[in-house]
Amino acid sequence: MQALDSTSTRPYLIRALYEWCTDNGFTPYVAVLVDDSVQVPREYVKDGEIVLNISFDATSSLKLGNDFIEFKARFAGTPREILVPIGRVIAIYARENGQGMAFPSPVLAAPADEPAKPVAAAPTADAASPRIVQLSTVESSDEEPPEPPRPAAGPRPALKRVK
Repeated sequence: MQALDSTSTRPYLIRALYEWCTDNGFTPYVAVLVDDSVQVPREYVKDGEIVLNISFDATSSLKLGNDFIEFKARFAGTPREILVPIGRVIAIYARENGQGMAFPSPVLAAPADEPAKPVAAAPTADAASPRIVQLSTVESSDEEPPEPPRPAAGPRPALKRVK
């Protein structure tokens, strides 16, 4: 089998990072570039992207296959079936520390007389997106990890001790 005939490494890396997150008690999130092939609640899509919590507690019937990520989840109390083609996943990372991996943006199939064009630019350190910060590689470093992404709605809830 030649390199051009081999399968994509993306599903294997997604499964490996998912396992790393769960083994270390982190919450795995995936960032997805949404198009018509992605089955997600459209009301949660912002700027053509959605970030999904794929932890055991947030999903049921999770399948991290070679072609699709499939699961059932509740959005605002409503059960939904989610189907994400692996090629539309642009990042997987741990919510708590932001460590993970970003993937190249998908490329649309173009007619033979036109060159292929990317669907959207991959997130960069300069991007103004609050949902994805600059992701570090899986290897640890001496630097402080990046601030984890915050949800769009208000500050994170906190417990207050009352005596």
